[in-house]
Amino acid sequence: MARLTKVADDQAGPDVAPIYDRMRKARGNVPNMFRTMAHRPEILKTMAAHFAAVMTETTLTVRLKELVVLRVSALNCTDYCIASHTKLALANGATKDEVDAALRGDYSKFSPRDVAAIRWGERVTNESNSIPEAEVVELKKHFTDGEIVELTACAGIFNYFNRFNNALKMEITT
Repeated sequence: MARLTKVADDQAGPDVAPIYDRMRKARGNVPNMFRTMAHRPEILKTMAAHFAAVMTETTLTVRLKELVVLRVSALNCTDYCIASHTKLALANGATKDEVDAALRGDYSKFSPRDVAAIRWGERVTNESNSIPEAEVVELKKHFTDGEIVELTACAGIFNYFNRFNNALKMEITT
């Protein structure tokens, strides 16, 4: 059972309603995490903007970012994010085998570029203070500095979301 209430549509103030509308248009729903965060509209507003900046397709595909999200969320045992981002990964071109492999940490299903990205998310999650330099060298074979910033932000924001959702026992959005 969730530890906090969610802000319903009819309770959403003028700062929150447009964010809900954008999410509903993009995702078909307003995730419970965002509804809970809406108790503090300024936090919701800045977090939603950061989330959009990190997860928007650039030179990195949303598919790849979602696979990183899934690996990070599996490491943090966050069923809420796993449920949500499994759907998003599949909708953005990942296969069921790729999703399952990312969740298990099985890199045999992926290209070397995908492996470097997903493994980076794993390293940022588990050992950010001691990532071997060889990992960075391998990462730089596949990604620009800007793309590495994006991958690191992707892993970082989901470590934040995972902890938020786990601590508050967030109910999976249906």
